[in-house]
Amino acid sequence: MFKWFGKVNFSPYTKVTEFANHLKDGRLMGSKCKQCGQESFPPRADCGKCLSGDFEYKEFSGKATLLTYTTIHAAPTGFEDVAPYTIGVVDLKETGRLLAWFGDTISDKDIKIGMELQVVPRVFEELEEIKVYYSLEKPGTTWSAAESS
Repeated sequence: MFKWFGKVNFSPYTKVTEFANHLKDGRLMGSKCKQCGQESFPPRADCGKCLSGDFEYKEFSGKATLLTYTTIHAAPTGFEDVAPYTIGVVDLKETGRLLAWFGDTISDKDIKIGMELQVVPRVFEELEEIKVYYSLEKPGTTWSAAESS
């Protein structure tokens, strides 16, 4: 299952397996500490506030506000074929920040700092290097969950 992500961090698989399945199914998930209630995005296997490892996953709405953005013309290795592309940093409504590509529902000329956006989980089945990513779309954009394998 971890082939969906490219590089994998050093968290024990038993702590992140459920998160991987949520991503594969097209859900935008954060975590919530069962001890102190602290919510996090991206999800954490251990609470950043009380350090407890007792957490649950919580689905986030994907509603977000644009903090900043840039258009990449000189792309890093592996992304040359998609340049130029525009990425943005957003504050999620619930908590946390996210870096994502702008999707097809927003043209570059319409991008404005402070605009409301919808974060949409995506799965590239046809690419080996990047499988799971997010796109920034117009508010209200809906998506279908990926098929489970």
